[in-house]
Amino acid sequence: MEEKVSDSYSHVLKYTGIFGGVQGLNIVVGLVRNMLVARLLGPNGMGLVSLLNSTVNFVSQATNLGISFTAVKHVSELFDRGDEAAIAHFVKVVRAWSLLTAVLGMLVCVLAGPALSNFTFAWGDHSLHFILLSPAVALLAVTGGEMAILKGARQLRPLAVIQVYTVLAALVVSIPLYYFFGQRAIVPVIVLMALVSMLLTIRYSYRLYPLRLSGGCGLLGEGIGMVKLGMAFVVAGILGSGAEMLIRSYLNVSSGDLDVVGLYNAGFVLTITYAGMVFSAMETDYFPRLSSCSGVADTNLTVNRQIEVSLLIVSPMLAVLIISLPVLIPILYSSKFLPIVEMAQVAVFSMYLKAVSLPISYITLAKGDSVGYMVLEGIYDVLLVVLIVTGYRYWGLFGTGVALSVSYLLDILMVSAYVYLRYGYRPSAPVLYYALLQFSLGVAAYTVTFVDNAVIYWTLGVLICMVSLLVSVYILHQKTSLWASLMAKLKKVVRRHG
Repeated sequence: MEEKVSDSYSHVLKYTGIFGGVQGLNIVVGLVRNMLVARLLGPNGMGLVSLLNSTVNFVSQATNLGISFTAVKHVSELFDRGDEAAIAHFVKVVRAWSLLTAVLGMLVCVLAGPALSNFTFAWGDHSLHFILLSPAVALLAVTGGEMAILKGARQLRPLAVIQVYTVLAALVVSIPLYYFFGQRAIVPVIVLMALVSMLLTIRYSYRLYPLRLSGGCGLLGEGIGMVKLGMAFVVAGILGSGAEMLIRSYLNVSSGDLDVVGLYNAGFVLTITYAGMVFSAMETDYFPRLSSCSGVADTNLTVNRQIEVSLLIVSPMLAVLIISLPVLIPILYSSKFLPIVEMAQVAVFSMYLKAVSLPISYITLAKGDSVGYMVLEGIYDVLLVVLIVTGYRYWGLFGTGVALSVSYLLDILMVSAYVYLRYGYRPSAPVLYYALLQFSLGVAAYTVTFVDNAVIYWTLGVLICMVSLLVSVYILHQKTSLWASLMAKLKKVVRRHG
């Protein structure tokens, strides 16, 4: 039993580590890209990029029928049964619906261009921007379907490779265009990146399941069940993307300055997006595993182990982020972005909370509880908008950082109560202990940010970060056989070259 438990922890750590490592590379490349883009476009240009991207994501979420999520569950179930013929047939169903949603999304973006322009911008007519962005919506729909196929078939290595190549392509494509054309390149860059992402994805998915155009009659009818389940995810996606678009539109209209939107987005990307990338393993490895769990005990065990590993991996990184932000932001962006330091430092706490809430929230998805998922997401999105609007009104950008962390705290309380009552989920004692321990170290790191003396600041800051890291390493070493496996491989290499 001990060996089985150890192997289970090792599996979670292995795949969380693989995708966390990939995302670490992505973060480094992304930071370099953002540093260069920030210098080329400034806060104003970054604000425009943020507004257009959030609107494209909103239209995409509103028209993709939830296929990128529901298809994962269906393909995963067929994969676990080992029915290759059924998988190949269902892949054709997914591709037929993805093509339909691509056309739908593009038409909606074109027709709704004037309305999107009026809602998003307080000045000028930007309808043409949204019309030109319509191909990006179509490309995202195709990519979402193919990604779902790869995730359901547990193609973890290709998924990691796609992520690396995509972020590298973003650097290679965007920087020269922004350098030569400035803000005029924003729309072309968004479309080109959507195209690159799609081409990279279909390269692997078509190799796994080649595209077959024969036998297309009736495929849409066979996917009705998948789409019905996905409609709740569409509503949840609309609410989520709509909340992000509404927040950025509010900041733009209320301040009358795109710089504020650019500053907010820089802080959001640096803390929420980049730190959140570490959790990418949940969608690629954890979600399919959770979907195959049977019984309350099995589900609770899977969820709690994922929370433990996620907390232990991400917490030292978050402590380092809190301490180093005053130095990182001027280097990664420019001195114009210094106003986001306080916002970003307090927003980091939302990622401690996300490490706990995200594995729990996936229970509703794994159980096919689309209505519960939709209601929980809807309540969270409303709370997020209200909190950020209130926070910005009274405390400016710092208030938005506080609002982000408070919204995740409320999300944990709400989701935990729901899955406790409906599915019998109980957090384990180690989950509560690790969460309290690492969160306390995060609070200690944040407290250090109020110290004016540089020597004391860095001495205490480095000490806290080291304690957080050593705690995580020690616990993971105790719970997994990964260290022994690593040492065995190292000895084998030494003997081979000795």
